Amino acid sequence: MSENIGIWNSAGPVQTRMAGVVTLGMVAVVGSALAFEHLGGYAPCALCLEQRNPYYWGIPIIAFGALSALLKWNPCIVRAALLIAFLCLVTTALMGAYHAGVEWEFWAGPESCSAGLSAGAGDAGSLLDDLANARPPSCTDAAGRFLGISFAGWNVIAAAGLALLAFRGAFHRA
Repeated sequence: MSENIGIWNSAGPVQTRMAGVVTLGMVAVVGSALAFEHLGGYAPCALCLEQRNPYYWGIPIIAFGALSALLKWNPCIVRAALLIAFLCLVTTALMGAYHAGVEWEFWAGPESCSAGLSAGAGDAGSLLDDLANARPPSCTDAAGRFLGISFAGWNVIAAAGLALLAFRGAFHRA
């Protein structure tokens, strides 16, 4: 037991490298989602938006951990940041797996995700009414697929890979 606690007292190049890679990876994943939304025109559903939250929580924490590793601060900081990033990534991977299952109709999604209505193209006077009646896309319809895998499925793959790296960094001996 005391051997495992001892790893928290030291950090080395593995922790520094993993913290940097996980930080960049998390930024790339959520940045890609935002680019697909704002540049590509893919409207996210409610479950898509929920899957981003663990990235929004984890990115500042793992970035702080990477900075602490570079500045040679207390090694416990970088290891704790890697562990928190791991938990965030596992959370979003599980959310993505649930969402992919909803898309493939393996199970039902939440009731709030079934509307799938969009705003109509009316005149300027009805713009506020159109916005009030607008609904996000249905969670059962994948916004797009690449190599047969939806965005939710790609989130599972990316998050799982990054989670493994974060776990390795958190528990690797320095």
